[in-house]
Amino acid sequence: MAAKSGAKDAPVIGPVDEHLFSEGTHKRIYDTLGAHVAEQGGEAGTHFAVWAPSASAASVVGDFNDWDAGRHAMQPVGATGIWTTFIPGVAKGARYKYAIQDGAGNPLPLKADPVGFEAELRPASASVVTDPAPLRWRDGHWMKARAARQARGEPVSIYEVHLGSWRRGAGNRYLTYKELAKELIPYVADMGFTHIELLPVSEYPFDGSWGYQPIGLYAPTRRHGTPNEFRAFVDTCHRAGIGVILDWVPGHFPTDEHGLGRFDGTALYEHDDPRRGFHPDWNTLIFNYGRTEVANYLINNALYWLREFHIDGLRVDAVASMLYLDYSREEGEWLPNQYGGNENLEAIDFLRRLNETAYGEVDGIMMIAEESTAWPGVSHPTHAGGLGFGYKWNMGWMNDTLDYMSREPVHRRFHHHQMTFGIHYGFSENFILPLSHDEVVHGKGSLLGRMPGDRWQKFASLRAYLAFMWAHPGKKLLFMGGEFAQEREWDADGSLDWHLLDDADHRGIQTLVRDLNRLYRETPALHAKDCEPGGFRWLEVNAAEDSVLAFLREGGNSAPALVVCNFTPVPREDHRIGVPAAGRWAERLNTDAGVYGGSGLGNLGSVVAEKTPWHDHPSSLSLTLPPLATLVLMREDG
Repeated sequence: MAAKSGAKDAPVIGPVDEHLFSEGTHKRIYDTLGAHVAEQGGEAGTHFAVWAPSASAASVVGDFNDWDAGRHAMQPVGATGIWTTFIPGVAKGARYKYAIQDGAGNPLPLKADPVGFEAELRPASASVVTDPAPLRWRDGHWMKARAARQARGEPVSIYEVHLGSWRRGAGNRYLTYKELAKELIPYVADMGFTHIELLPVSEYPFDGSWGYQPIGLYAPTRRHGTPNEFRAFVDTCHRAGIGVILDWVPGHFPTDEHGLGRFDGTALYEHDDPRRGFHPDWNTLIFNYGRTEVANYLINNALYWLREFHIDGLRVDAVASMLYLDYSREEGEWLPNQYGGNENLEAIDFLRRLNETAYGEVDGIMMIAEESTAWPGVSHPTHAGGLGFGYKWNMGWMNDTLDYMSREPVHRRFHHHQMTFGIHYGFSENFILPLSHDEVVHGKGSLLGRMPGDRWQKFASLRAYLAFMWAHPGKKLLFMGGEFAQEREWDADGSLDWHLLDDADHRGIQTLVRDLNRLYRETPALHAKDCEPGGFRWLEVNAAEDSVLAFLREGGNSAPALVVCNFTPVPREDHRIGVPAAGRWAERLNTDAGVYGGSGLGNLGSVVAEKTPWHDHPSSLSLTLPPLATLVLMREDG
């Protein structure tokens, strides 16, 4: 085949690559490993490279050689354990796998490429030689402004999405990345979210895992299109002013025979001992973070998504399962570390190096931990002993407040502390408040379904709760469907119930979330000090008998925001709240407003604070508190 004009030369793995790869510090190993369309000796073809240090032989098989392992043998490179070959005539779109023999010469199951950039649509499992022509990005304005837009003092409101079930096409088919760009992105922009977070898009074999059991870590799932079509989706998000966060899963991988398990006949990517290398919760294999090449493989994968797909942040899944050697294990089922403890020292080191490298190599990104324990310093700098993440999901806040809201209003006074306790530790980390997909599956029901009472009380409680969340310190995350009060539990095998928006109550929730995002983004007092104690003051914290809360948010150049919540169905007239200054306080948001489906009770738009001392404050407001409602008021004269 004649060489293509301008084609890249085949990658060369030189001494520097060998050294960096062996010591685990290579930062662009994906430029050499995997399949790269290139030229060699004047011929166009594809260069293949794979790490299999214990293999006695390796070759590339595919449609181009009738899947014959004897046709295209690979050669080892130095002492790295990397095998390479160049095959003329193989172009983009070619399907391939690696045929590897273990150290004794026994053939292993054919393996997909660990650094494969594209994959077949399941149930097929071959890797695919991808298009070498990069997308022409048009998101330069976003990328230049990203660091400022994603600073800690900026608003972050995240819409969490499973691309396979946000909406379906005719015949219940998946929408393509192109279709999602046309439908999902305008919707997210209209709703006022700052970011979209995607459940894992790295290729995965089983639909029911929602992407949390990935095999093709370097390949966007083929369920919705090609890698460049996914790049175009991200580009469209950015041009609409929306950041893109990916759920990223470095904690484990499935046992499918074409995957990473016993890749070269040995426990290459995983621990050999199941007490370290097998995950009992998910029947998956656990990465060996202490092996330099494996840690480097994962860190390079993070850099790959951040660099090559312009991803704005990674939410690292199941961090707790990585940090603790005894996670979900009984006595005798785990091995302690060298000091006899249950901390996974290798995983801790990996996470620190991951965050140091990601923040050091890519400007303006966010690294987010889903960490469900009280591990100290998750979002603290590594030089101060922390793990180095930018944010941590606040699972404690989520569990406490959802439990409180699920109780009958008459009983909430006995659990008042569940709504206030979060502030005690609320600034120990940079927190994101998550109402995620995990809260609407596995028999938990929907958010609306967890609210007690009759239909009116359910909707009113959900409205009050969402406004409490948006006003509470911490960045926001809401799983799709929550913004219009999906009634049934999330089903990943079908679309959200968009027909519910024909109902005024559901439209009211949607309108409220849109208004909450607008208010949150436009009001520095509600976001500038989300992660700082100086931006929060309790005004009424002990009114357990009335189930009333009141607090002040301050920050930036805007007036302070007063937040008052009444979590009972009893309206309260002339409820006095102490405030720091006299003047007129405008009612900026009332979840009981008729436009949201409420009863319309409120304060006629504003209230004048009297110079009547109350609760250790020089002035006070006499407020009407609607039933099951949250109010946000701001002093008009600053």
